[in-house]
Amino acid sequence: MTYREPARAAGLRALVPAAGITIYGCGPDEAALVREAVSRLGVTPAVTSAALSEANVGLAAGNRCVSVSHKTRITNAALRALGEVGVKYLSTRSIGCNHLDVAYAEKIGITVENVAYSPDSVADYTLMLMLMAIRNAKSLIRRADAHDYRLSDLPGKELRDLTVGVIGTGRIGAAVIDRLWGFGGQKLAYDLRPRTSADYVPLDDLLRQSDIITLHTPLAPETRHLLNRQRIAQLKPGAIVVNTGRGGLIDTDALLSALENGKLGGAALDVIEGEEGMFYADCRRKPIENTNLARLQKLPNVLISPHTAYYTDHALRDAVENSLLNCLNFESWTNHD
Repeated sequence: MTYREPARAAGLRALVPAAGITIYGCGPDEAALVREAVSRLGVTPAVTSAALSEANVGLAAGNRCVSVSHKTRITNAALRALGEVGVKYLSTRSIGCNHLDVAYAEKIGITVENVAYSPDSVADYTLMLMLMAIRNAKSLIRRADAHDYRLSDLPGKELRDLTVGVIGTGRIGAAVIDRLWGFGGQKLAYDLRPRTSADYVPLDDLLRQSDIITLHTPLAPETRHLLNRQRIAQLKPGAIVVNTGRGGLIDTDALLSALENGKLGGAALDVIEGEEGMFYADCRRKPIENTNLARLQKLPNVLISPHTAYYTDHALRDAVENSLLNCLNFESWTNHD
């Protein structure tokens, strides 16, 4: 899907005067955006803050379209129950669809579509993580919070002196490269479809030459553990890995080994394998069952954030509105059929 700014969609009211839409997982941060969007688009959806589950599929009864959040895994049983109450279309308010089984949904007659939102949200955050990593921000902030204001034993680095390797140059990867031009330095890229002004090289060359590796490719069977033990071994000593894509792109065990033995200089991870059930939840009084996450967080040169790179007011507005537009467009296409 190509990115579009939130549309004004002037003609959709006439096309679909009474579109049936149920919005699941509408949090407080989305509620005002939903109210504004449905008023402008001329629809009256059923809205709930609860995530889609077998227990609440009845809220979609009589509606052909649902909009869901990406924060909670959607089971096949819930998808099957949706189909049984007449749902034909599911729009997820996210770029990725890893929280549901798309093939199963389509097998039972439910079309699934993602949304596009501003790539600048993730691109900005990626650059922030790069800068924090090369300036040893985690240790610096922790020391300052403890009122230890001495300089670090190791000076930081400047981005202009480094080579950044961008894996995946779709909308987000391309936006990262656009930002890197302002810092100088060498920019390498790997993608099956070159489409930016960076220097495209084979993946093995990018891994061997880059001081920073940043991942922006979708998670699919062929990209799972794209950074595996063999490829991590190819990285330059002291290299930094940044991941704002999907946790499954990295073999976490192999990454941990390289970090703990000093092969790598650090990592900045907005996503990790097995984040489901922890990220987006308050786990302060719960044991962290993901042992790899606990090991990563103990390392002074590893930054962890809870899958928040996308989370800006602009991107959230895009996701809400484009999800509703997806539903309206589906209704208009099927009505015309």
